[in-house]
Amino acid sequence: MRAAVINQPIVMLDFETTGLSPAQGARITEVAALRIVEGQVVERFVSLINCGVDIPTEITALTGISQSMVDNAPDVEKVLPELLDFIGTDALAAHNASFDAKFLAAESERLDLRVNYSELVCSLLLSRRLLPGLDSYRLGNIAASQGICFSGNAHRAEADAEVSAALLIRLGERLHHHYRCTAIDPALLATIGRMPAAKVDAFLQQRAA
Repeated sequence: MRAAVINQPIVMLDFETTGLSPAQGARITEVAALRIVEGQVVERFVSLINCGVDIPTEITALTGISQSMVDNAPDVEKVLPELLDFIGTDALAAHNASFDAKFLAAESERLDLRVNYSELVCSLLLSRRLLPGLDSYRLGNIAASQGICFSGNAHRAEADAEVSAALLIRLGERLHHHYRCTAIDPALLATIGRMPAAKVDAFLQQRAA
């Protein structure tokens, strides 16, 4: 049986931010968006972002993104429309997707722009359902369990997005080899992510049958 791939484009998104919640005033400092087509990253959008805010020292210590880096970066008013154009109506994915989606929504609303992605796929939720039993589902831990290596610094947007993209492709391969899925689309991935973990195996076995 020919190896199946996710059969529609998906854009893997990763933001670095000044905090955990836009509702508490956190803003984005860096973005990476990688378009995955037929199991390969074919296009990427990467930029630091100046939102006109101070970078907490603990964020600089974690990410390496300094105040001077964002002060000299393109303004969010320029970057965000370009990012939304890049995503278009493709499906969107992220590791802990609700985090990145809420920042994308908040920054878009601030600029009176609309997000148009077709599905939201979470590689964290998919990993919990398709790779049960791991000690931790942090991106670095899951990547290590699958033999996926960082090619850059963890907690920088492009490096995290690359690892998340490789993980999503690996999860698609697991659906193919373990559950004999031959049609893997973003809607299926989103459905699996939303399902209670205890029901996933029976759902996929029934699809295979």
